[in-house]
Amino acid sequence: MAQDGGNRWQTMKENFRDRWSESGLIGTGLVVILLVYLLVSLVMGFLWSSEPAEFSIRDNAAAQAESLGVKPVTGFTTTATLIKVADTLMNKPGGYLSNDVFPPGVWLDDIPNWEFGVLVQVRDFSRALRKDFSRSQSQSTEDKDLAIAEPQFHFDSNSWAIPSSESEYRRGVEALQRYLKRLADPTQTDAQFYARSDNLQQWLMDVETRLGSLSQRLSASVGKRRLNTDLAGDSSARQSTPNDADKEVKTPWNQVDDVFYEARGSAWALAHLLRAIEIDFHDVLEKKAALVSLRQIIRELDGTQEAVWSPVILNGSGFGLFANHSLVMASYISRANAAISDLRILLSQG
Repeated sequence: MAQDGGNRWQTMKENFRDRWSESGLIGTGLVVILLVYLLVSLVMGFLWSSEPAEFSIRDNAAAQAESLGVKPVTGFTTTATLIKVADTLMNKPGGYLSNDVFPPGVWLDDIPNWEFGVLVQVRDFSRALRKDFSRSQSQSTEDKDLAIAEPQFHFDSNSWAIPSSESEYRRGVEALQRYLKRLADPTQTDAQFYARSDNLQQWLMDVETRLGSLSQRLSASVGKRRLNTDLAGDSSARQSTPNDADKEVKTPWNQVDDVFYEARGSAWALAHLLRAIEIDFHDVLEKKAALVSLRQIIRELDGTQEAVWSPVILNGSGFGLFANHSLVMASYISRANAAISDLRILLSQG
């Protein structure tokens, strides 16, 4: 009996040791797999953090015209550029990252803010294309494909499933491609693009307000007190809720890099769209002696795309020891914004 009990005890110990050994191997394997996954994610995250390079407006338009078997017409280059800018959001390295819920996309912060800056410009221009550029007058009918494209780009930018953001944006791109094909087809007279100064002014007004907001948010990286000028210039003006006459405005420290990369993405998209505008609105701009003004705006926006050599976005004081990347970006954005205001004045003149 004692011997049988000893044998059973020995058997139990051996079974426990074998199971422990097996579970230990499984645990070690899981740890190794996790470490490899994290290492691969870090490498992919580094590669995905690179911003897309500038593309040639003319080459892109020529390639799209060749793929459709058509010849470019007025508005073709601008629409083709909008398609390319929107397509870049989905097909750049890593794809669309703003709605990622798994590593490495969920760890990345700068590129999703860059994407949002681009998306805002795509939304604004698709709206202008629908309500202004494609219509001859206020009583004209809106284009059927542009009526589909614009709301698609206004879909939630952070939706990752059922439906995902990129699936909705791709539907917007497909609608733009249908409009582009009809635009270049001489038999499809219902698809039009009107290169008029009043249409261009309407869109530039939206651009001006966007850049003005970005400039203020970038400048607020260091924080400063500002006087309330909300009702300046109109003694009879009123507002719903009174504000302090003097208050401090400061971008939270953890949002400084977010605003920086949003501005960088917005400027990237806008520079491409303005280059396309220069082609399709060349005669209008030349007649108004405004070509050089437009080119100066593009040059200022190009300045925002210089390489950032620092591993982090520095937020030093205005005249302090360390740089302040937000203030540098604000300088370029502010000058571009002022030049857009001047351009609108030139376009409004007879």
